[in-house]
Amino acid sequence: MSFTLAARDLHAAQGGVEVLHGVALQLMAGRWTSIVGPNGAGKSTLLKALAGLLPSTGELLLHGRPLADWRSRERARQIAWLGQNETAADDLSVYDVVMLGRLPHRAWLAAPSEADHAAVLQALRATHALDWQARPLARLSGGERQRVLLARALAVQAPIVLMDEPLANLDPPHQADWLAMARALAHEGRTVVSVLHELPAALQADALVIVERGRIAHHGASSDAATHRALESVFAQRVAVHHVAGQWITVPQ
Repeated sequence: MSFTLAARDLHAAQGGVEVLHGVALQLMAGRWTSIVGPNGAGKSTLLKALAGLLPSTGELLLHGRPLADWRSRERARQIAWLGQNETAADDLSVYDVVMLGRLPHRAWLAAPSEADHAAVLQALRATHALDWQARPLARLSGGERQRVLLARALAVQAPIVLMDEPLANLDPPHQADWLAMARALAHEGRTVVSVLHELPAALQADALVIVERGRIAHHGASSDAATHRALESVFAQRVAVHHVAGQWITVPQ
C-alpha cells in the first residue's frame, strides 16, 4: 500500500512544551481523514507538523521521501494548507487572494498563465465565491473570508490538502458544501486531512484519527464500531455515536 504522507516517532513542541509524543501515522491517496479529540489534545499541532510548519523530530515522509529533502517550492505544490485564523491583506481583491495559491507553480515575478487563471476560477466556483471576485477582502464577512481562503488552498491543486477547522464561520449550507467538496477531492484521488470540532461532520470522513494527550488513541474507519467506542472513550463517555437517517452522528450524554 502506498502512503502519500507518513509520520514515524513524531515529536513536536509548542512554546517549549512537547505536545506530540512519538506519533506514528500513515495517510493514503483517495481518502479523507478527520483528526478529532478533546481541546488541547494536539490536533492542530499534529496537522502543522505533518505540513512541515513546525520543528519536529522523528521521520516525516512525503511520497516516500523525507519531507526535509523536498525543496520548498516542490513541497508547496504537493501540500495545500488552510490554517486556523488565516489572514491576507485586506486591500487585496478576492481574485488576487486566490491567485496567491498559484505562486508555487509560477516562476519568480512571472505573470499568471492561462492555467493559473483557470485554476483560480475553478476554485472560486467550488467555494461559491465567484460573484465577489473583484471585492477587497476587507468587505467580506467572516464566513465569506473563510470561503476565499479555502479557494486559495484549492487553487494550489495539490495532491494533499490539509485543513485546520475549515468549517469555522461557515453557515450550515456552506458547511454542507464543504463536506461535499472534501468527498469530491478524495474521490479524485487526493489525500484530504481535516481537523474538525464538529463530530457529526468528522464522522462523514472515510477515517478518523483520534488524538488524546499528544498521542494517537485510535485510527480507523469512521463506520467501525471500534472507532465509535474510541471516540466515546476519549470524550469520557459524554458523547454517544448513533446511526440516524443513513449517517453516523454524535449526541450528548
